[in-house]
Amino acid sequence: MEKKEIESLVRKHIESKFSDRDRKEYIVAANWKMNMSAKEIRRFIGEIKEEKIPNYLKTVIFPPYPYLPIFQEMLRYDRIIYGAQDVAKEEQGAYTGEVSAAMLADCGCSYTLVGHSERRGYYAETPGIVAKKAAAALRYHIKPVICIGETLEDRQNNRYRDVLKIQLDAVRQEIGDVLSECVIAYEPVWAIGTGVIPELVQIEETHHFIHELLVSYTGISERASKILYGGSVNEKNVKDIAAVHFVDGFLIGGASLKAGSFINILRLLNVDGR
Repeated sequence: MEKKEIESLVRKHIESKFSDRDRKEYIVAANWKMNMSAKEIRRFIGEIKEEKIPNYLKTVIFPPYPYLPIFQEMLRYDRIIYGAQDVAKEEQGAYTGEVSAAMLADCGCSYTLVGHSERRGYYAETPGIVAKKAAAALRYHIKPVICIGETLEDRQNNRYRDVLKIQLDAVRQEIGDVLSECVIAYEPVWAIGTGVIPELVQIEETHHFIHELLVSYTGISERASKILYGGSVNEKNVKDIAAVHFVDGFLIGGASLKAGSFINILRLLNVDGR
């Protein structure tokens, strides 16, 4: 099969996902990690606000904590949503350096990441801690994006299903059926920032496994579930991954730091704009 034929099939698959009159919401999220400056952020927001983004592409940006007020100022009445990269599991108290869900709500956050692989790896956050953070966010009507994923060793030793189940089990035990209202972000740790992308069949199999776990926990339908893929997503591979069954959006790192790159990703996913 020639390249043009493959591209045509991928495009048709993407369009079929967004072809219903009542389209399923597709989330495109940007995790900026410890990057950007106030000047860069104002320029980025100015550029992305000019873009016509269809309603079914929910755009969420996770900037560093100090810049949340800029988002609150510039996006207060905009469709682009923003959130925090982490949240404390505690409500308040003597926890130097922590930021509570109540504080995030004061900053206008609608979402927060919890359990990102860097938090789990660098700061030894256990599944139990991540679960309590998700619960704290929900108490203030902030939707947690619960990140789960396996290491290369887990993948190579075929332990990744066990790892993912342990991570999700902890959240379910903490918040119960409310898990159906959360967003899950699958991020293979071995693919984050490395440029290494799992094969599409691996992504589909893993997302399907996660979906089946959610069904067993909450009975959620495929249409209602939100399972994002995160792991070296960029302009070159986003369309191919978007066509994969059970992929409901993306959590994008490095490719989201430049407005032009992130906007182009949105355009590639914008069926209406073609």
